[in-house]
Amino acid sequence: MSFDLDFKSFLDYITVERGYSPNTLESYARDLKLFATHCESRGETSSTEITPDTVCLFTTFLSQKQTYKSSSAARSLAAAKSFLKFLVSEGTLKADPSVNAERPKQWKRLPHVLSPENANKLTQAPSEALKQAGQSGPRKLPLRDAAIVELLYATGMRVSELCTLRVDGLSFDEATVRVTGKGEKTRIIPVGRAALDATRTYLVHVRPGWSGMKDKGKLFLSKGGRPMAREDVWALVKKHGRAAGLVGKYSPHTLRHSFATHLLEGGANLRAVQEMLGHADVTTTELYTHVDAKRLLGIHHQFHPRG
Repeated sequence: MSFDLDFKSFLDYITVERGYSPNTLESYARDLKLFATHCESRGETSSTEITPDTVCLFTTFLSQKQTYKSSSAARSLAAAKSFLKFLVSEGTLKADPSVNAERPKQWKRLPHVLSPENANKLTQAPSEALKQAGQSGPRKLPLRDAAIVELLYATGMRVSELCTLRVDGLSFDEATVRVTGKGEKTRIIPVGRAALDATRTYLVHVRPGWSGMKDKGKLFLSKGGRPMAREDVWALVKKHGRAAGLVGKYSPHTLRHSFATHLLEGGANLRAVQEMLGHADVTTTELYTHVDAKRLLGIHHQFHPRG
């Protein structure tokens, strides 16, 4: 008996019961396939044959896999552990063979963050494109792009959350947006004036005029009337970043990092930022305090007489 039936049951469980996204399901399926290959190499061809030694050796295997980042290794082990815990809950296994498996050690990389000046340049880039187009040039895309970039920076939402954002999720009266994040969890995020103004302009002057609208509920659409894809948003952020003269790596997620860091630098409460980002664990949000600490360390070295 192969692992296939147990894998299918587990993937069905995290789809229906946990509400995981298609991208997360793909990652789990890929990680479980790697785990199955490892088990089979030790002669264990079904879930009931998996031993604690095999799981511990899987950890070692992941740590030594040269093409794997430490974060990828930790994710693969987490997928295997979740799968085995599920089998225990289903009665397929009497005991969890992964209970003593330690996570691979991993370094937490500090996220790349735009300076407030560069963040402002990026949010202004679509407006600059609009000025260059003039009255006779194409105006719809720059107006839509301005709303997207402003909203990403104003709320710190993930690009996947922006793509699924609905028109009725935005409240101009309350200056908030309702976002559906990981695990189908909903949260309310405040929205600043600049983002509200840009989004209102898009809704009034751009969105109604696109013919062949395929989804009347989604807020942001392509020029063909279809809901925006993640790749579309990445491409437009890169395009406007180049126009703004930004160098190095940046993406829609960079705006999320910048949103959190700039709030904390301004004195925002860590728990409030956690809630706005939709982090389940505050330790994830604490990573942004290290970014601010790095900036403070630089100031100390520059200005302190003993720095």
